[in-house]
Amino acid sequence: MEIISHLIDGERITSSQTTLNVYNPATGDVIRRVEAGTVNTVQQAIESARKALPGWQKTPAMKRARVMFKFKQLLEEHQNVVATLISEEHGKTIEDALGEIQRGLENIEYACGAPEVLKGEYSRGTGPGINAWSEHKPVGIVAGITPFNFPAMVPLWMYPLAIVCGNCFILKPSEKVPTSTLFIAELLNKAGLPKGVLNVVNGSKEVVNALIEAPEVKAMSFVGSTPVAEYIYTEGTKRGKRVQALGGAKNHAIVMPDADVDSTVNALMGAAYGSCGERCMAISVAVCVGDDVADGLVAKLTPRINELRVGAYTQHNVDMGPVIAKEHLEKIAGYVESGIDSGAQLVVDGREFSVPEHANGYFMGGCLFDHVTPDMKIYTDEIFGPVLCVVRVKTLEEGIQLINVHEYGNGSCIFTGDGEAADIFCDEVEAGMVGVNIPLPVPVAYHSFGGWKRSLFGDLHAYGPDGVRFYTRRKQITQRWPKSTTSESAQFAFPSSH
Repeated sequence: MEIISHLIDGERITSSQTTLNVYNPATGDVIRRVEAGTVNTVQQAIESARKALPGWQKTPAMKRARVMFKFKQLLEEHQNVVATLISEEHGKTIEDALGEIQRGLENIEYACGAPEVLKGEYSRGTGPGINAWSEHKPVGIVAGITPFNFPAMVPLWMYPLAIVCGNCFILKPSEKVPTSTLFIAELLNKAGLPKGVLNVVNGSKEVVNALIEAPEVKAMSFVGSTPVAEYIYTEGTKRGKRVQALGGAKNHAIVMPDADVDSTVNALMGAAYGSCGERCMAISVAVCVGDDVADGLVAKLTPRINELRVGAYTQHNVDMGPVIAKEHLEKIAGYVESGIDSGAQLVVDGREFSVPEHANGYFMGGCLFDHVTPDMKIYTDEIFGPVLCVVRVKTLEEGIQLINVHEYGNGSCIFTGDGEAADIFCDEVEAGMVGVNIPLPVPVAYHSFGGWKRSLFGDLHAYGPDGVRFYTRRKQITQRWPKSTTSESAQFAFPSSH
C-alpha cells in the first residue's frame, strides 16, 4: 500500500514508522497510509527552510514571480489528475474538485503579480533634502495548517503568496487528504522553486504543536474549526508569532417576501448541499421573513432535496458525494436526532440514504428542518453536513438581529428584489463576507477572505491584499544626504518637516 511521506528540502523523506489511515469515503476502504510526523520532522523542515531563506529573500520579486507563472502552467496541465486525487480522499465530485482547483489557480495568478503587490510607497522632499519610502520585508519562516475540505484551494490561499513575498513555508495539510496537496507542492518544486523554500510535513496534533512551539516559525496561518483556531491563535501569539486563524461558521440566508423563489431555491440547493455541506461558506440557515415565505420555500425545496443525486465521484451525474469519515457521518446523524428531540420539524430525512454500489460508503442524503428556533443545537452549532434549517421571523430587522447575536460571523446573504432592503442588510449585518442574491460570497483572489467574531482570530484576512500584509513586515526609511559645503549645528527640538 502506498505510504505518503513528507516533502523536505525538495525530496520525499521518511522520518517515522507511525502511519495513519487514509480512506476513500465512497467505499470506506483504506486506500493509502500517511506518515505521522514528529517534532524531529518539523525540525528537519525548519532547518531546510532556514538554509534556503537568505538566498530566497534576496531573489528579485520578478524572479520569484516567474516560478509562480511556471507553477500555474504545471497545475493547469495536471488539474485532472489532482481532481481525481481530491475526490478519492475527500469524496467530492470531480466537477467540485475542478472548481476548487480553479479557485486555487486564481490565487496563484494573484501571487504572479508580486512585483506590483510588493511595491512600497515613496515620497520625495518630506523635509529639506529628505526623502522617505516604505518596503515590504519578508517575515521569515512561516507555516500553514489546512483542513480536509479543500486540500488544493486552501493551501494555495497561503504558500504561493507567502513565497513570492520572500518567505519560506512549512505546510501541514490534513492527514485525511494528503495526496493531492503533496502532488501540487511537488509541481511547485518542478517549476524551479529552490530546495527548502516549501516543505510539507504530514501528521496531526504533534506536528501542529511543534510548529507553534518552534521559535524559528514567525507566523502561522490556519483554516479549520473554531476551537482549534482559538487554540492556535492563543498559543501562537503567546509566543510572539503573527497568527491568522480562520474558524467555524453558521452562515445565514435571509429570504425576503419579494425574492424570486425559484432562483432562491436553486441557490440554496447548491449552497446547502454542494460538497455535502462540508464548506465553511455553506448556507445552513434560511431565515424566512413571514410564514408565507417559509411555507413556499419549504414546499419547493422538499422535492428538490428528495431528488438529489448522491453517489461516488466515479459515477456520472452526481450532485453530492459522501461525508469525509464514518465518525463525521455519525456526528451529523446525532445532530439530526437532536433537532427532532428539540421540537423542530424534520421535513426531509437523509439519514437512511445508501448507495447500492457502495454500501460501506459514508453517504447521507439531504436533510431539511422547519420551525427551527435559536435555542436548538442544530441552529447554534456548525454541523458541517447536508442539513438546512429554516427559521421564521416577522421582519428584516428581526432576521438581521438573529444573525448578529450568533457567535459566528463568517458569511451571510440576502435574497431580495428590493435595493433598500439589500442596503440595510449590507450595512447592518455583522459578518465578514456578505452576498446579495449570491449564496456563497467568496471573495475573488484580489480581495481577501475572512469572517468576523469567532469565525476569525487575528487582524488580517486570508489571501489578497491582507495576505500581502500578513506575510510581510513594513519597513519605513527616511533618508537625507547633507550638502558637503554646509555645516549644521545640533538641533534639540523634536524634528518636523517645517
